[in-house]
Amino acid sequence: MPDSWNMRLVGHEPMGGEGDCMHVNIADGYAYVGHMSERGTSIVDVRDPRRPSLVDRLPSPPNTHGHKVQIAGDIMLVNRELIPLRKGGWVAGLDIYDIGRPVAPRHLAFWSCGGKGVHRMTFWEPPFAYVTAGADDVSDQFLAVLDLSDPSRPRQVGEWMLPGMRAGDSERPAWGDDWKVKLHHLIVRDGVGFGGWWDEGIVILDVADPTSPRFVSQLRFDHDESRATHTACPLPGRDALVVTEERWDDGCVGVAPNTRLVDVSDPLRPAVTALFPVPDGDFCERGGRFGPHNVHEPKPGSLQDGSTVYLTYFNAGLRVYDVSDLGRPTEIAWFVPDAVADRPVPQLNDVLVDADGRIYVTDRVGSGLYILELEPGADAARPGR
Repeated sequence: MPDSWNMRLVGHEPMGGEGDCMHVNIADGYAYVGHMSERGTSIVDVRDPRRPSLVDRLPSPPNTHGHKVQIAGDIMLVNRELIPLRKGGWVAGLDIYDIGRPVAPRHLAFWSCGGKGVHRMTFWEPPFAYVTAGADDVSDQFLAVLDLSDPSRPRQVGEWMLPGMRAGDSERPAWGDDWKVKLHHLIVRDGVGFGGWWDEGIVILDVADPTSPRFVSQLRFDHDESRATHTACPLPGRDALVVTEERWDDGCVGVAPNTRLVDVSDPLRPAVTALFPVPDGDFCERGGRFGPHNVHEPKPGSLQDGSTVYLTYFNAGLRVYDVSDLGRPTEIAWFVPDAVADRPVPQLNDVLVDADGRIYVTDRVGSGLYILELEPGADAARPGR
């Protein structure tokens, strides 16, 4: 039986044991789920959340990820990126589809880039998409801004990267040779972009003019405590971010599994207000990764709740925290599914919560898509209740 507290399982789509699932978006009663492998993008009918059903897949090209998906209106973006450790050719860029017919996506265009390709993108308020892209003359992935006013003719209209990333820059890199410096993804709110830059912490950009992003500030973390800053997500209605540090190694080696709350009331001086509590249990010994990955990101049409954080924690499942007090995040619910037959532990990866509070969470090692709800009594676990 799954281990859960204040959370219940509504439905589960195992995807035939081929559920190496990553990013998930919801549109018109269908879940679009990205995969680590060439399985690409799965389309799951979730109109009855108790009985989700896989209806189709859009495969990726050989050696190429399609593990991230973003939807705005009838337009869906799917990344194309080299699958790590693969040899042979791959496709680098972004595929654009019309999903006006949800189970029959129509390909509109491909935007090409260099390097490893596109890792992730934020496409919340058309026409601009904020894309983590590669280029052959840049050391790692950076921000590219696309104008999708005509989705069949995507145009890059802006970019930003840390000084020293592009070959031939007059400014030398400010980091060591063993550092990984790259944008994971940028989340934009009210003309301000918040990005996780791996070994370089978080960077805040002014994107009021998306064609000309401008540096605002940066918050670096101690490298004994931070080597993989992943997500910098603004909390709805609040001047605060939840910042995740991706657990990169199995077990409990490497840096601590930190998730931070950061005050951005003064964007020039972001400051950590608290660390999230680490889940109790023998997770270090269970196998697989134990630590944070991603959070529910409040894209338009999804849950807008500035007091609750939904956080995937790999083998510790999905964790839910009350953050009403920015100095004291408190756990109020969790769900840890059973392991699948040939895998020792689950590795819950990405999460999206719809406007009705229904939770969609994916497992990257084979058990597919889970649909969850908070128990009605979960609110009683909040501080002071």
